[in-house]
Amino acid sequence: MEHWQIWTDDDARLHFATPKTTDDKYSRGVVGVIAGSREYPGAGVLVCEAAIRTGVGMVRYLGPRRVQDLVLTHRPEVVVKDGKVQAWVIGSGLDVHQVGWRREQRIRQKLEEGLPVVLDAGGLSFLSMKKGPVLITPHYRELAALLNSGGAKVSGTEIKNDPKKWARFAADTLQVTVLLKGNISYVASKDREIELPAASPWLASAGTGDVLAGILGALVATHVNEIAENTEFLAGIAATACLIHARAAEHSSIGGPISALGVAHSIPKVVSDLLHKRM
Repeated sequence: MEHWQIWTDDDARLHFATPKTTDDKYSRGVVGVIAGSREYPGAGVLVCEAAIRTGVGMVRYLGPRRVQDLVLTHRPEVVVKDGKVQAWVIGSGLDVHQVGWRREQRIRQKLEEGLPVVLDAGGLSFLSMKKGPVLITPHYRELAALLNSGGAKVSGTEIKNDPKKWARFAADTLQVTVLLKGNISYVASKDREIELPAASPWLASAGTGDVLAGILGALVATHVNEIAENTEFLAGIAATACLIHARAAEHSSIGGPISALGVAHSIPKVVSDLLHKRM
């Protein structure tokens, strides 16, 4: 397979669920988040912020008390009690070498549920535990480390120089949907290959990947039925999240510097414009 689809607004609209008059907070989708740590507490805040602003019925956050407090300060509607969810976002702001036994067991338990999961950053180390549909979100260095842990011999530079080849290789080797992040991002799954338009270089800043993880989590949680029918739908979700993320960066930037929280705050405007065909 070597047919890379360029993702468009029309494609994205087919992968965004708008609420119906009969919906409640549960039927609109509940996403669970295991992100943030004592070292990187902001990641938990940014994932939850972005998920809420993308449009989801509820966000459940499970993590250290300090991060819980920060999340609730920014988003008091977040629920910090375990319970039913439709999808998980795991790994943003986690240092796998600092994850304690209790948290590792919780991650293992959630992966064993077989629900759709977005594995970001430190969550990539738990890929071997997957039981259900998985979307991974590495940048080129993370993908090199992940592939090399499985016996491949590839450098981050090689992946950066030929991202299409290695996104395809990773999807085939790992049997997951791969979102290879970069200025131009690529999505590969069993039967799909998608290339995203170039994003603003201002997007290369701390925390923006956590925002993308939150967007992904919301889109996955609101499309569990489609994913259950065809896991290839995950590729379209990944591409749609990238498009929204890049547009939110443009809206936040207006040609200048951005912050991760600023990108998250721009998501509703971008979604509104996308749905009403004003982009």
